[in-house]
Amino acid sequence: MRRRDFIAGIVGSTIAWPFTARAQQAAMPVIGFLSTRSPAEAASVLAAFRQGLGEIGYFEGKNVTIEYRWAEGQYDRLPGLAAELVGHQVAVIAATGGEPSPLAAKAATTTIPIVFTISGDPVEAGLVASFNRPGGNLTGTTIIGVEMGPKRLDILRQLLPNAKTIAMLVNPKYHTTQVEVRNVEDAARAFGMTISVLNGSTESEIDTVFTAIVQQKADALIVGTEPFLLGQRDQLVRLAARHNLPTVYFLREFVEAGGLLSYGPNLANGYRQAGVYTGRILNGAKPAELPVLRPTSFQLFINLKTARALGLPIQATLLATADEVIE
Repeated sequence: MRRRDFIAGIVGSTIAWPFTARAQQAAMPVIGFLSTRSPAEAASVLAAFRQGLGEIGYFEGKNVTIEYRWAEGQYDRLPGLAAELVGHQVAVIAATGGEPSPLAAKAATTTIPIVFTISGDPVEAGLVASFNRPGGNLTGTTIIGVEMGPKRLDILRQLLPNAKTIAMLVNPKYHTTQVEVRNVEDAARAFGMTISVLNGSTESEIDTVFTAIVQQKADALIVGTEPFLLGQRDQLVRLAARHNLPTVYFLREFVEAGGLLSYGPNLANGYRQAGVYTGRILNGAKPAELPVLRPTSFQLFINLKTARALGLPIQATLLATADEVIE
């Protein structure tokens, strides 16, 4: 090879390299991540979602890009955020943080695959045709949190056998609230208890709810299954402690923040599974053929330190059934 041909080849390769790199980057698939929650508050479940993607071989910044859209508890923002992701022509939308997110995504597109994480029944919500054969462009995971309301009330009854009036904090703007309230009220009648339903969809409304609970002299509180309330867990735990109010929550995250006890599924695992499904769809799987996944177990977590602060003895039988006791 002549010297000038060799130099020309090197120069040509040097010039072509940036264009090749940009072309490879441009070809990198883009995931739209739509959430009802906020980035800081959802950090742990976002890590679980990325873990699931990694199990299929996708790593953010290396061979996949993620476009994030956060509603930060303002559900009315979701339609606009979903439309942005559709306009961005993402390959798949991970619609997370409960029913409002996939409902907005579904209204925005009938062609882009959607993987959801929700708390209730996706068939009742109108997201899929069935659990086993979703049909359409949606599939995902559900924590079945709404159906666990009666079980949480039963645990509360074991903890406080003489309790008669139970307050229930819910967000009236959430899609599954009425179903959960109805389930808990039906269980309360069977137990000979009364449920006082109180609405809280903002931080200030939650403060007002606790004032009402004290005025009503409620024996205890159940927190409804809802992503905004999960995001307010520090406020809820703080107010429950201030008012010396035994409170049952729907996820472990509350107990880790100092709450008394919770009964529910592993939320992070649901997000991990959603990450796996998102990766499989990027590899060519069709959402219509991926069954909606449900938790196979539910866990009871008890914070003994909080129980002692409340002056509340925890029966040995209840402790024996707990999956984890925080000392």
